[in-house]
Amino acid sequence: AMCFMMDPQSGKKICYVQFPQRFDGIDKHDRYSNRNVVFFDINMKGLDGLQGPIYVGTGCVFRRQALYGFDAPKKKKTPRMTCNCWPKWCFFCCGKSKNRKTKTTDKKKKNREASKQIHALENIEEGTVSNAVKSPEAAQLKLEKKFGQSPVFIASAGVENGGLARNASPGSLLREAIQVISCGYEDKTEWGKEIGWIYGSVTEDILTGFKMHCHGWRSVYCMPKRAAFKGSAPINLSDRLNQVLRWALGSVEIFLSRHCPIWYGYGGGLKWLERFSYINSVVYPWTSLPLIVYCSLPAVCLLTGKFIVPEISNYAGILFMLMFISIAVTGILEMQWGGVGIDDWWRNEQFWVIGGASSHLFALFQGLLKVLAGVDTNFTVTSKAGDDGAFSELYLFKWTTLLIPPTTLLIINIIGVIVGVSDAISNGYDSWGPLFGRLFFALWVIVHLYPFLKGLLGKQDRMPTIIVVWSILLASILTLLWVRVNPFVAKGGPVLEICGLNCGN
Repeated sequence: AMCFMMDPQSGKKICYVQFPQRFDGIDKHDRYSNRNVVFFDINMKGLDGLQGPIYVGTGCVFRRQALYGFDAPKKKKTPRMTCNCWPKWCFFCCGKSKNRKTKTTDKKKKNREASKQIHALENIEEGTVSNAVKSPEAAQLKLEKKFGQSPVFIASAGVENGGLARNASPGSLLREAIQVISCGYEDKTEWGKEIGWIYGSVTEDILTGFKMHCHGWRSVYCMPKRAAFKGSAPINLSDRLNQVLRWALGSVEIFLSRHCPIWYGYGGGLKWLERFSYINSVVYPWTSLPLIVYCSLPAVCLLTGKFIVPEISNYAGILFMLMFISIAVTGILEMQWGGVGIDDWWRNEQFWVIGGASSHLFALFQGLLKVLAGVDTNFTVTSKAGDDGAFSELYLFKWTTLLIPPTTLLIINIIGVIVGVSDAISNGYDSWGPLFGRLFFALWVIVHLYPFLKGLLGKQDRMPTIIVVWSILLASILTLLWVRVNPFVAKGGPVLEICGLNCGN
């Protein structure tokens, strides 16, 4: 980190150096994608090519000036080309213009000095003080409102490399330190608003890094071969979902606050592509709504015998295939560039569906209740992997309402597959063709939710009764609502066509 910050060319503008976090105590297969390999080895490396990675709350080394809310130092403008680099005969073509420019600049300077003297005389005659000259008391009061009432700390914050006064006694420094670390020191100051870690969200790390980038700073991502920071992660399904719930809740809070990247920080030093990355980090919980719909539609198609996706032309089919191939090629190139295996990528995709159907959905509603209605939610501390046994927490079942939506989707799609296959067997060979398209999407949802099903079964190979009861109840309610609405039937009733036969005889 010091090598980056002490770089003579770009080190002055680096606000922090972010390291990837590696985890111990995770099972071999990493069932719930606890290592976050795709995020740390692909996404963060990509952000390093823009304005730098986001701050993830740990594994980071900061620069004091950036943490204190100062703007990043601006680059000095390179001097324009003058006639010193041209041959001597260039004097005839541009020497005269150069002399003219120097004369005009001298005249402007003299006029400015004369106007300043006139304004100063007018102010003296009127008995007022010039606005350009500020009293040291006003400047000190402004600094106290920003940093707090500690002159030693204020003097240290203004120095680039820190440091204290040489004539300060140890007793006075101890009193100042006790004052600064007290709980009430930050009251009526800008700590938590513009300085230090920014308050107002559970994920204060994203908000803090975002404010630094808005001040024009740049961050750096460092990935040494030997892990610089290690930690433990929750390997239990319920604890993992609660952890994702907390992260998503913080993103919803930022989205509904004044610090939302969509409308905050314009006119500063934040680059557009970096802004898009921050928008993505606070918008992703909202994708749970279309994700729930997409995971429910395959089961609806199988249960009703209809295919919601309309028939498309050959040209549209080719465009769809090209788009699908381009997405697949992009994913392969990212995995090759980041050194991520296909198994890690697939586990990340699976848990994105699991977390989106449970934690992101609950975080969205909890965030709306907290911000709009003032209903505060309980903060759940996730337990990390313990040392009392080899992956003993992995198979431990803990009841939480986060398990209900994915289980409901799983049961609906499994029932839909059974109903669709049974209907195809009873109707004959011709009904198998349209069935394959519906089965593909339903099985795709089931495969994504397979780690969730495995986590529910645990070692006992038996799903808890309370989960089954709640999921079947919710699935029944949704089915009855669908039958009541039935969008495939006209509102005026079924359309009856005249067959031409006289049925009265």
